[in-house]
Parts: sequence; structure tokens; C-alpha cells
Amino acid sequence: MSISSLRSVFGRALVCVLVVLLTSVVSVGCSVKAGDGDESADGEMSGETKDGEDDDESDEDEEEAVPVQLATLGRGRIEAVLRFSTNLEAEKQVQVLAEAAREIKQLMVEEGDRVRRGQVLIRLEDDEQRTEISRIESQLGKAHRELARRENLFKQELISEQEFNDANYDVEQLELAMADARRQLSYTEVTAPISGTITLRLVKVGDHISMNQHLFDIIDFNSIVARVYVPEKELARLKKGLAARITAQALGSEERLGTVDRIAPIVDSRTGTVKVTVAMPPSEGLLPGMYVSVDIVTEIHEEALLVPKRALVYDDDQIFVFRMADEERVERLLIEAVLEDRDNIEPAGVLGDGDRIIIAGQAGLKNGSLVRDVEAPVVESETEEAAQGDEPASD
Repeated sequence: MSISSLRSVFGRALVCVLVVLLTSVVSVGCSVKAGDGDESADGEMSGETKDGEDDDESDEDEEEAVPVQLATLGRGRIEAVLRFSTNLEAEKQVQVLAEAAREIKQLMVEEGDRVRRGQVLIRLEDDEQRTEISRIESQLGKAHRELARRENLFKQELISEQEFNDANYDVEQLELAMADARRQLSYTEVTAPISGTITLRLVKVGDHISMNQHLFDIIDFNSIVARVYVPEKELARLKKGLAARITAQALGSEERLGTVDRIAPIVDSRTGTVKVTVAMPPSEGLLPGMYVSVDIVTEIHEEALLVPKRALVYDDDQIFVFRMADEERVERLLIEAVLEDRDNIEPAGVLGDGDRIIIAGQAGLKNGSLVRDVEAPVVESETEEAAQGDEPASD
């Protein structure tokens, strides 16, 4: 190989080495710059994460007050009441039935008329019965005369004792026939079995009625009662003479007063209830069959501590209320109801006069929760007051 060829080969090799060195230097420089950029980016990310964690911690430290409505406890009257609904009934009501098959000759009363016991309601045809009575009266007179004659002969021992007894027997039989005839005549006048009001008339003049036919209904409106069926668990609260209030929707909101008149001595095994009869004095407007509400007052406390039922929180079979422990936080109290009515309960000794309890917004509260009374007046800050004071007055 000549010297010129060697120089050419050596020159090309040198060029290649220089290219490789230059390429390495450039790569290292780029890596250093990229590293610096990543470090700065990581630093920025770390800063942002730290700031975010600080913000979360500050949010957790700031507890938000729950808006609630408060009420201050006081005392008043409370009643324990058993409430029922039923239809009124009249204890004295009868169906008047015919006791003879006759034609109606005279109608003496009409629906709505007041009648007395024994008053004639209708008169039936009675010609046959009166004729029968006249016939028996004639026979009876003859039998009495014959008995007197035989008695005189018997005393003179002119006739036997058997003949005298036969005459006496004839008189007795005719007297029985007369009693039967008079009874049949009485059936031709249909009378009222009780005092009351004619509420239904089912016949008219000229009708031919049959035995036991339904003629009238009579009701004594002074005997109206309400019958309710009380669960056996409430039996211990019941006693004769308890006051009751009766309200009929058809007559508005006016209350009628009644009393517990009777308590059944047995419990119905099918329903587990006891029949209670509530009597009431005569009252205008109350009618048999009318639908009414009956409130039996079993106990009254005049100066009871009243807790609104709006404040109660139920947890299974337990009752809780939230009371203000200080100006901002509440405490959860377990209470027991002594008496309760439609709107309030009387608690057993946990709460007191003047206690402030939550009546709205208590859902979700816990013992020690921070609350804010929505009805409390808003107090403006000093900065806001100063700013308002610096505002120029409008012309």
C-alpha cells in the first residue's frame, strides 16, 4: 500500500472519531437541560400540592353552623285522650209490629210525631171482636143466673154436688172466653211500646195487615249513645264517669259533652278490645247513625311542662330532643313521655322551664353539633357599620 493511500484511510478514521465525540457532547448537554427542567417542574408541583393540603386542613378546621329553629319551654294544660270514630246509636228504639190481621180504619200519627208510651197509633177494624164480646156477655149473664139457682138448690139438698160444680165450671169458661175476646179487641188498637218519635211509617189507611207485620219505628232521641271499642292495653286508664267530647263533622266544630256510662266486663278475644258506652245529655242535632269523633279524656295535668312534638326525634322505641347546651352547641337528651296530646308531650324530669330546644332543623344533628338560630337578629360587624357611616347621605 502506498503512503498516499495510508494517509487517506487515516484521515477518514479521524473524521469518524471527531463526529462521535461531538455527538456525545451534544447528548450530555441536552440531558442536563432536561434534568433542570424536570426539577423545576417537580418543585412547582410539590409547592402546589403543599398549598392544596394546607387549604384542606383549613377547610376541615372551619365547622359550619347548622341553621335551626328554637323554642323556649313553658307550662300549660295537657290532657291524655283516647280518640275514636263511630256511629251514634239510640238505646231505646223499637219496631212496632201488628198483633192481629185486620184492615186499618184510622191512622193516628205521622212520621216525626212525638208519642207517649201507650198512645194509640192506628185503629183496626173491630166489628167482629165487639160482636164476640157482646155474645159472651149475654152467655155469661145467663151462666151466672144458672149458677145462683143451682147454688140455692144445692143448699136445700135438692140437687147433687156434681150439678152445682158443672154450673160453676160453665161460668169460669165463659169468663175465660170474655178475657180472650177483650184481648183480641185490644189488638185492634196498636199502641206505642215506648215514648219517643215516630221515625218510620210503613202502612196507610185501608191496608190489610197481617200478623207480625212491621208498622212503625219509634226512637227515643234522649237515649242516644256512642259505642267505641278500646284496645285492652288501655283498660287500666278507663273508669266509669270519665268525660268525653263528641264532635260531628256534619254539625261543624262544636263539641258535645258526654260521660263514660258503661264498660263491658269482658274483652273480645277476636279483636282484643273492650266495648265502652258513652252517654250524652239530649242535644239538638245529634241523630242516630250520625258519624262522630269521640275523645275520652283519661287524665289532665294543669301545669305540665310542654314539649312540642315537632322537637321530637325518634330512634327505634326511644325519644330524643336537642337542647342548647350553650349559645352555639346542642346536647342530645333521651326523654320519656308522661302524657301526650295532639301537639305536645309532658316529659319526665329531664327538661325544665326556660330550656331552649330545637323544633326545626334537628335532622342529622349530633351531640355537640354547632347550630345557628335562624330567627336570631343579625349583628353587623364594626367594619360594615363604619362603611355604612361613611356613605354620603342621599339628597
